[in-house]
Amino acid sequence: QVQLVESGGGLVQAGGSLRLSCAASGLTFSVYAMGWFRQAPGKEREFVGAISGNSGNLDHADSVKGRFTISRDNAKNTVDLQMNSLKPEDTAVYYCNADDPRGGNDYWGQGTQVTVSS
Repeated sequence: QVQLVESGGGLVQAGGSLRLSCAASGLTFSVYAMGWFRQAPGKEREFVGAISGNSGNLDHADSVKGRFTISRDNAKNTVDLQMNSLKPEDTAVYYCNADDPRGGNDYWGQGTQVTVSS
């Protein structure tokens, strides 16, 4: 059974930092591309960042480039999202995603709330 468990969310003032972590189990972690998405109230879920299985390819949404950095540790089966210079518009539930590049199932975590106060 595949599980993705996010942690590290919370309340922070604008300009502050948070580090989200996602712990994966039940899958061959190094095979999967891992990503972070977010969903603000009343809005659709949107892409934040993604990293390939061997960390060779990274991508970040334009809205977070230069502020957020995705990374992974295949030995620990974790993927992190370092978030700096946070803005109120970054407030959302952040979700971890595991995407099988072979075309198999993808998986989602339960989400962690990030709230940035002005």
